[in-house]
Amino acid sequence: MRLQYQLHIAFTALLLIVLTVTGFAVHSLLLDGLIQDEKRQLEQKGELLVTLLNNDQYYPRERVDYDTFFKEQNLQVFVYDRHANDILFTTFPPKIATEFLRKNEKESKVKERFDLGGSTFVTSTLYLYSVDSGLELVLLTPLTDLEAVQQALLKRLLFIFVIGAIGAIGLSYLFTRKLVTPLSRLQDQVQKIEKREFDQLERVKATGEIKEVEQSVYDMATELHRYILSQQKFMQNASHELKTPLMTIQGYAEGIRDHVFTAEEEEKGLELMVEEVNRLKKIINEMILLAKLDSEQATYKPEHVDVNDLLERVIEHVFPLAHEKEVTVTTDVDQKYFIWVDKEKLLRALLNITNNGIRHAHSEVTLTSNACEQFVYIQVRDDGEGIDEQLLPHVFHRFMKGQHGETGLGLAIARAIVEQSGGTLEAFSDVGEGATFILKFPQKSH
Repeated sequence: MRLQYQLHIAFTALLLIVLTVTGFAVHSLLLDGLIQDEKRQLEQKGELLVTLLNNDQYYPRERVDYDTFFKEQNLQVFVYDRHANDILFTTFPPKIATEFLRKNEKESKVKERFDLGGSTFVTSTLYLYSVDSGLELVLLTPLTDLEAVQQALLKRLLFIFVIGAIGAIGLSYLFTRKLVTPLSRLQDQVQKIEKREFDQLERVKATGEIKEVEQSVYDMATELHRYILSQQKFMQNASHELKTPLMTIQGYAEGIRDHVFTAEEEEKGLELMVEEVNRLKKIINEMILLAKLDSEQATYKPEHVDVNDLLERVIEHVFPLAHEKEVTVTTDVDQKYFIWVDKEKLLRALLNITNNGIRHAHSEVTLTSNACEQFVYIQVRDDGEGIDEQLLPHVFHRFMKGQHGETGLGLAIARAIVEQSGGTLEAFSDVGEGATFILKFPQKSH
C-alpha cells in the first residue's frame, strides 16, 4: 500500500477514535450538566415560591389555594405532608400520586432523581413553612425533557464534528500530498542514480526533514558521480603509468633477445629495465597500500603521539632528499601537543607531503604545529611556485602528478592515512607563493 493511502487511513482512524471518545464524553457530561443546571433552577423557583407562600399578607396559610397558585406557575409539583404521609396537592394524576406516597412512606427525604409512572424526574425539595410543619414542596422535571435538550445539542455537535472531520480529512489530503509528492519525486531521482544518469538529476523542492534527506541524496549522488569519474580516470592513469615502463622493458628485452644492440647498449638497457621494474614495483606497492587503506584492511595501531617528536623524525628522514635538492627543512613549534594516531602510518603521510614540498620548493620547507579549540594543526609549507588553480581541487586524486611528481599516489596515500586517523587534510596555494598542506586532528591529553 502506498504511503499516501497509509497516512490517510491512519489519520482518518485517529480522527474517528478521537471523535468517538469525545462524543461519549460529551454525551455523559452534557446530561450531567443539564441535570445540575435544572436542579439549580428548581431550587431557585422553589425558594421563590416558598417566599411567596410564607407571606401571610398575600397568601394566608389557612386560606392558601394550592390548585390556583401552582397552576399559575405551570410547574409539576407535590405538596407533601410528611407527618401524615399525605399529598395535599399535586399536578400529577392520582395513580402517580399514590406511587409517590408508597415510595416515600419509608424515606426520610425525597431522592434527587425519582422514578414515577415509568419515568425519571429530577427533583428539588424545600420545606414550605418550617421543618416542624412537615410540609414539603417537591418540584419535578421529567428527565425526558432534559434528554430532548441533550439530543438537540448533540445533533448540533455532531453536525459540527462532521463538518470539522470533512475539513480535517481534506486538509490531511492536501498536507499528505504535499508530504508524499517530494518523496515520490525523490524516488525518481534515486532511480536515476541507480541507472547512473547523473546529468539528468533534478533538485526536489521540499521542507523540513525531507529537504535534509533530499540534500543528502543529492550530495551522495554528487560524491558517487565524482567517485565513478575518479575511478575511470584512475584506471586510465594506472593503465598509462603501467604501460609506459612495460613498453620500455619489452622494447629492450626484445632488442637484447634479437641481438640488435651493442654490448654497451645492452648494458644500459639492462640498467634501464631494472629501474623500470623498481618503478613498477613502487607503483604496485602504493596501489596495494591505497586499496588496503580504502577497504580498512590495514592494521591500525593508535597511540599517544608527541607532535614535536614526530616532526623531528620527519626532518631526519627527508634530510638526504633535502640535501640533494639544496632545500632547508625547519620546524616551528611553540609547545608540546599530543594526538591519538598510528605513529608509523602518520609518519609516512607526513613524509609523502614533505618530500612533495621539497621537490617543488625553491629553498625552504617549514613544518609547524599549533592548537585551537581542542584541535591540533600541522602545516607543511614550501616556497615553490605553488599549485596550479585548475590542479588544486584534484591534487589528492590518484595518479595526479605535478611537474616533478613521481607516481602520483603519494598525496592520495597521505589523505587516506589522515582520514583513517580521524583527521582532515587540505591543500592551499597561491601561484608563485608556494603551497601549504594543513593536517587537522583532535587534541588528546597525555
